[in-house]
Amino acid sequence: MTSLRQSITILGSTGSIGTSTLDVIARHPDRYRVFALTAATQVEMLLQQCQAFSPRYAVMASAPHATQLAGRVKELGLPVQVLAGERALCEVSSDPDVHAVMAAIVGAAGLAPSLAAAQAGKKLLLANKEALVVGGELFMRAVREGGATLLPIDSEHSAVFQSLPEDSATWERRVEKIVLTASGGPFRQRDPKTLHLVTPEEACAHPNWIMGRKISVDSATMMNKALEVIEARYLFGLAPAQIEVVIHPQSVIHSMVQYHDRSVVAQLGTPDMRVPIAYGLAWPERIVSGAAALDFSTLGALSFEKPDDQRFPGLRLAWESLAGPVGTTAVLNAANEVAVAAFLDRRLRFDQIHAVNHATLGAMSPSKPVGLGDLMAIDAEARAVAGTVVARCAA
Repeated sequence: MTSLRQSITILGSTGSIGTSTLDVIARHPDRYRVFALTAATQVEMLLQQCQAFSPRYAVMASAPHATQLAGRVKELGLPVQVLAGERALCEVSSDPDVHAVMAAIVGAAGLAPSLAAAQAGKKLLLANKEALVVGGELFMRAVREGGATLLPIDSEHSAVFQSLPEDSATWERRVEKIVLTASGGPFRQRDPKTLHLVTPEEACAHPNWIMGRKISVDSATMMNKALEVIEARYLFGLAPAQIEVVIHPQSVIHSMVQYHDRSVVAQLGTPDMRVPIAYGLAWPERIVSGAAALDFSTLGALSFEKPDDQRFPGLRLAWESLAGPVGTTAVLNAANEVAVAAFLDRRLRFDQIHAVNHATLGAMSPSKPVGLGDLMAIDAEARAVAGTVVARCAA
């Protein structure tokens, strides 16, 4: 065990991944200390976290929320410096005193600080799949050139990482394919003809995992798995045809690697995000996560199904967008964020989320991005196009 306490920045500390990360850190005060915590709008929750973990910095997405937090911090006499905005997020992700960054901001908003951590050579625990979906090879190049250590935190990608050979140079000649498992969400057995009736409350009621609202909707449409296919393509350097998705309702096997000899290596565990978080924090060691152990005597049957294209039409958009011009995956991500937000605001039916994504992809042919500015321009254009499609659907 290292004698030096690692200093951690948590991007998105008030979300489900952020709070789980703090739970793991609290179990190992001799190993980790919190350098910075960040949030979008949850002032009171971030204040409570500042009281509990005494970070050097707390960052809010907007200046008004930062002002509100700063006032509360001053009232309580906490030695925490409050900052605001994307620049501050990048600064607390690249500060020389930071050892590791948990990148858990949902959506494209997490790309810039994740990129800053990569360029600064940090140990980057990537829970923000959109950083790779939007950033693609640009993001991976920043990881290589910055000398960063990139560790996936999504349970599926962490499972693949744990099931691959330690020497990444041997992956290509040894690995035939990877299989990402999906729970199937709350509508795995629902009649596709009734999906237009789905409410936000139903879509957010995941049967196995505790997640935020946006990610829960993505799980219900299986767009989360589409984004994970794209993420896996860049993380592991595989061809899209080498990535498969299978529905596994029990969420016990988190993903698998099939080798050329047709043997399969899988990672199993309870559906608790503290497991991949603890693995990422301690890698290459392992530490107590706080998750319950599997009880094989009571586990029961493990089942697998092929995803139904009628029920989950968005899944195939992963391979379609990867076959398009560079930047197409960023279009898909932006369109989906706009569509999900509209659904959660009750401006769009559940079954229309796929229609918005499909129409936005069809309306755009992005130029090859060469930097973060180009990616953000693609993102902005795709959001505008998707917004028009949403308005048309709602008319």
